[in-house]
Amino acid sequence: MGRLQVVGATVVDGSGREPVDVDVTLEDGQITQVGASGARGERIEAGGLTMTPGLIDAHVHLGLSSPIQPQFSFQISAAEIAADIFATAGAALDAGFTTVRDTGGVDGGLVTTIAKGKVRGPRVLSCGPVQCQTGGHGYYGADWEPTELWSSHHVPGLCALSMMSGNADELRANVREAFRRGASFLKLCVTGGVVGAHDRLTDTQFTVEEIAVAVQEAAARGTYVTVHAHNNDGIRNAVEAGARCVEHGTDLDESTAALMVARDVALVPTFAVVEQLLHDTAGAGLGESTRDRVLGVRERMTEALAVAKEAGVRIGLGSDLIGPAQHRRGEELRLRAELETPMEALVAATKTNAEILGLSGQVGVIAPGAQADLVLWNGNPVEDPELFADPANAVLVLKAGRIVKDLR
Repeated sequence: MGRLQVVGATVVDGSGREPVDVDVTLEDGQITQVGASGARGERIEAGGLTMTPGLIDAHVHLGLSSPIQPQFSFQISAAEIAADIFATAGAALDAGFTTVRDTGGVDGGLVTTIAKGKVRGPRVLSCGPVQCQTGGHGYYGADWEPTELWSSHHVPGLCALSMMSGNADELRANVREAFRRGASFLKLCVTGGVVGAHDRLTDTQFTVEEIAVAVQEAAARGTYVTVHAHNNDGIRNAVEAGARCVEHGTDLDESTAALMVARDVALVPTFAVVEQLLHDTAGAGLGESTRDRVLGVRERMTEALAVAKEAGVRIGLGSDLIGPAQHRRGEELRLRAELETPMEALVAATKTNAEILGLSGQVGVIAPGAQADLVLWNGNPVEDPELFADPANAVLVLKAGRIVKDLR
């Protein structure tokens, strides 16, 4: 790809250090120098713009880009589902997100298609289908529908929301199948959820011994388990079983947060989806009963964030957006900036998320040797975090050194 220099930008490197005005040199998809360079090459004049690392969303659902209830009830064709997924993948890039962790909904073929460059999209790490307890969170079939028919909702190579397990042996078989399909980590639902059909937020799902089976299978492949968990009992079960990350963490308490620190377990809160479901439930293709379930979750998740910060838990950032309205993915940073500082929100969405995803030093920082994933913003989002929420403010996006969006 040759050498490229971005000159004149204010650089916020993802480490938490103060912004500096410095040139950045890229070559063959990597950052080679941060500072003045006498090397020749193509130049991008970026005076007046702010450069950040490409953002990372640690909790996405690309496979849930169509209205949810119609998709689950076979009212949308595979072609339309694919079109919606591809549009959402492109919108993630346009919002400044160059890496995402898909926590359930896509099958391996979608990841490969984006990686080959056939569809615009960020770098995708995927768990494949979510691992769920029979009848638990993640199962959206009708009450009369036999559990074994649920897999007929999958579109092989494109989308596969969840797999059901009734015991540890079934779970072991299912996680091995997920790895066969290309999963790079595992996700289990260990409590009920907000978008639920057969469960409550207070439910715990899977035993410690069952979760440990998935942890064992992940460790055998050099990877990890993350868990969907709202209530504290479910969070603690997962931590005791060896999970490495907790999604949501709504009712996390002090003692469990301390255990997370002791065992180096990360937390990924998800505020944007709560706002989405409170204010536009229908837009996600869901009924009003979902809105009733989410009431109070934001307040408790805010308290859990404070508890986790006080304890010293490593805290990433995820949007968890679902349905068609996923273009304002940066809303998560704006919401987090209201609860922390804008710089802390940016670090969570870059350096910390890279650590959680196992990509530390490769993405999420502006430093020599890292992938040249960069965003140039019209303004300084560390001073005005509202800028993160509007994709139009990301005027130039580079993924591995290639320009994938240019509004200059």
